[in-house]
Amino acid sequence: MEMTLQLTVDCADPRRLVAFWSEALGYVPEAPPGGHATWRDYWVASGVPDEELPAGAGDTPESIVDPAGQGPRVWFQQVPEPKTAKNRIHFDLKVGGGRDVPVAVRRQRVAAEVERLVRAGATVVRTTDEPDSGHCAALLRDPEGNEFCVV
Repeated sequence: MEMTLQLTVDCADPRRLVAFWSEALGYVPEAPPGGHATWRDYWVASGVPDEELPAGAGDTPESIVDPAGQGPRVWFQQVPEPKTAKNRIHFDLKVGGGRDVPVAVRRQRVAAEVERLVRAGATVVRTTDEPDSGHCAALLRDPEGNEFCVV
């Protein structure tokens, strides 16, 4: 049996998170399935009634994909309730290169990525720099407050 992996992120505004996470992960918005101009066209052709589609649903992508076809699809599912607690699962963006890379280089890579993501809309919660252990990382939030790490 073949299995694929999709990550689903509950959110208030899929468009906003598609834009942010496309930039953060180097992914691209997923195009509608073949022959359909928009996702709405696809959902309607698939038999989903208009009243089951949220306002604006299908006008823009709600998912992103790895252009190289390596990583999982990420779907941003619009939900009515706001985020109220810490994520139970989160992304770790591993840019440092691992323990084989000198800590000064890892620190520089993490800092550069944090700076790039802040420009894209993230906020920094805290940074960790433990010289004795060689650990450097940052905890950030995406535009809707979902936590993720840069290590």
